[in-house]
Amino acid sequence: MYVGLKMITDLVSVTRDTLLTEANRLMEEHKLWMLPVVKEGKLIGTIHKEDVHTALPSPATMLSKHELPEAMSHIFVGDFIRKNPITVTPEMEIEKAAEIMAKHDLPGLAVINAAGRLIGYINRSVMLDVLVEELGLHRGGARFAIEFKDRLGVMAEVANMISDMGINFVSAASFYHDDTYILVFRIQTDDLTPVFDELKKRNFKIVGPEQFADQWS
Repeated sequence: MYVGLKMITDLVSVTRDTLLTEANRLMEEHKLWMLPVVKEGKLIGTIHKEDVHTALPSPATMLSKHELPEAMSHIFVGDFIRKNPITVTPEMEIEKAAEIMAKHDLPGLAVINAAGRLIGYINRSVMLDVLVEELGLHRGGARFAIEFKDRLGVMAEVANMISDMGINFVSAASFYHDDTYILVFRIQTDDLTPVFDELKKRNFKIVGPEQFADQWS
């Protein structure tokens, strides 16, 4: 899956000349933590919610209701712009974008094309949707997991086994916990009993939450 196939294209952006009060209104209205700042369609920076709130007068301000609008009419986004934001391209694999977001603790990333134009945005909500989709939850069926250490070709072996049993294969994902790999499969069946029987014959270790309960109890 690529960033460009899942990015949000209905963008809210501002320019350097946007009033800070307008940027704040847009963030509140659209529930955004930051806004991309563009010039002729190209991304030149971002402005963040915390910057806006720091710059805006607090409720305890000594300015009168007549002085406040006048004071705020001279404060623009360009005064608080953050330059050189981390961005991604539409061609990037979406898991790489997720890694970047996690590494830098970012709620989202702007997506730019080869010409530097802002074409989209990707955030944590998108990432969660992709996770659910890739794990096949919406396609129904049943889920099971197996644990293993040094054993090659596990995914292929289990996938072939499922196919030989005449069951449709929905998804597979791998996770690493401590020094052990965990493979999670979703298949189109309502009864996992024959699958578990076959897995045990092949000496696979089937795991569920009960095997890890001591780690969160």
